[in-house]
Amino acid sequence: MSKKLAALAALSTSAVGVMAQQSTFPATPLASKRFAYPTGLPYQADTESHLIRGGQSGYNICNSTTAGQDSMCQTNIFNSIDDFCLWGPPEPNMVVGDHEGEMVAWCTKEGHGTRLIPEGALTGVQWIRAPAYVSVVGFIDQTKINIRAGDWGGEMDPHGADLRGNPLGGLLYSNAFTGGGENYVQVIEWHNFIGGNSFCFKACDPAGSDDDKFCEHVFDRIGCAYNVPSAARDGVFESCEGENQDFPGTYTLNGQVMTYTQPPEALGAISTMPYTARVPASSNCRSYDSTSLFAALATVRPDAGVSASSSGVSASASGSATGTASSSRSTGASASSSASGSAANAQNTSNDAVTLAISGVSVLGVVFSALFLS
Repeated sequence: MSKKLAALAALSTSAVGVMAQQSTFPATPLASKRFAYPTGLPYQADTESHLIRGGQSGYNICNSTTAGQDSMCQTNIFNSIDDFCLWGPPEPNMVVGDHEGEMVAWCTKEGHGTRLIPEGALTGVQWIRAPAYVSVVGFIDQTKINIRAGDWGGEMDPHGADLRGNPLGGLLYSNAFTGGGENYVQVIEWHNFIGGNSFCFKACDPAGSDDDKFCEHVFDRIGCAYNVPSAARDGVFESCEGENQDFPGTYTLNGQVMTYTQPPEALGAISTMPYTARVPASSNCRSYDSTSLFAALATVRPDAGVSASSSGVSASASGSATGTASSSRSTGASASSSASGSAANAQNTSNDAVTLAISGVSVLGVVFSALFLS
């Protein structure tokens, strides 16, 4: 070996040794951090840029100075059928599984300092208020919020394989559990699947004893049909009351309660499931016209999905981490969705079944074939 090659080999070995010592997990998991909204929000909830995935890409203090289609706001608001946000990529034509840690808030209403979902992107939405959670399931032209056409997407949640969340530092607040108005609570457990031109998002009541079970985050390969089963229909916009679903991964077979275990990615695609998730009954549904729900979206420019670079907001850190509807129909308790009525079976990109590997300072996601949205 030449002296030059020997020197390069020694340098490479040294660099790998340093990287191997780099920590993956934060001192405090994102799901254990508490911030009051809006006055106690920090500039960034994740301040540990020395970890393998690097630093938080956006910010959590969001207001009129950060609003717009280049906002990098990572504080999500989840209130009602006409006032909710989805996580979407910051730049056009992105694959969800490659950028789960960088997702930003795309919202249906102004006033949150975020981007707005462009008019016409949402083509069907069902909002459910259940005793233990609120959820939204719907249909979307995903290219209008920067998701690549044909991408079957992935899952965002406040945990992630390294406990820093996807997106990194992403926070969620809601007034749905407090009667509305400005009385927001921080939602600790939530999950959002998006891809295949469909989405589902569930926020579990932080006052509930089973919020972590209803918003389980380990079933990232089987998507909305099993994590947020619903009777959502493309072309229909409705807000309903609903029964609680079964805990994701739990089902009843011949009178016996069973628990599903998601197989490891190494075993290949999940082509069949041992059960069909029960769709919880809903009632007191009120139907809406999309234009009346999302009037603010008409102000978004047609090329809103084409995002500029992150907005130049600057703010000092604030706060610290511490530990009525008319009845229209009722849907039955168990049903199997079809590709014609909702999104087809799909391929999903994992975040919790992710392979933590040192490659620069990145965490490499693993692509799965899955029953994502059906």
